[in-house]
Amino acid sequence: MGVSSAKENILKKVRKALTTSTPLPFPLSEGNSSPYQLPAEEAELQFAEEFIRLQGKFVYCFDQSELLVQLSTIINGNGWTKIFCAEPALKEVLKSAGAGQHITSDLAGCEVSITSCEALVARTGTIVLTSASENGRTASVYAPVHVCIAYRSQLVYDVRDALLMIKEKYAGKLPSLISFASGPSRTADIEKTLVVGVHGPKEVYVLLVESSPA
Repeated sequence: MGVSSAKENILKKVRKALTTSTPLPFPLSEGNSSPYQLPAEEAELQFAEEFIRLQGKFVYCFDQSELLVQLSTIINGNGWTKIFCAEPALKEVLKSAGAGQHITSDLAGCEVSITSCEALVARTGTIVLTSASENGRTASVYAPVHVCIAYRSQLVYDVRDALLMIKEKYAGKLPSLISFASGPSRTADIEKTLVVGVHGPKEVYVLLVESSPA
């Protein structure tokens, strides 16, 4: 059999294989459903437990009024006077909390950045952010402290659910960057010693509001 004949036989087998689809051995494992079961406890509780375990600071707020009180307490307690915030809605929240005079556009010189997020993932204690907001790519990682204000409607159980939420929100036109932040920045690259705040914020707060924004 010549080289050309052997090549033709191989191509025939390839064509035949392509025309006859092979059924998936485990069809239910190929993205049709989440491999994780919904937790028995409330999603808020699981997110809080995971986020705190990752050295994050979690604050639960029943409504917008409690958000203002908690935010004011955190700002005054830390003595922050240089707060970076690029989102108009959150600027109004800061003004209502009595911190409007501390808002700055200088990200490089700020003490804390305050942002919203796309979603919170309960299973892993993760904040999901994108470049679609006024904050762009840097606000949540450049400042030494990151404060994220989120609402119960943004809380999902798994990463897959968060991605589906983003896909639906942007109608298939996904932002150029989707990032997942699980607590403060941590690294153990140097002598296997855990150091916090090397590649991102050393402190991360999540203020979760039960009711939807007004």
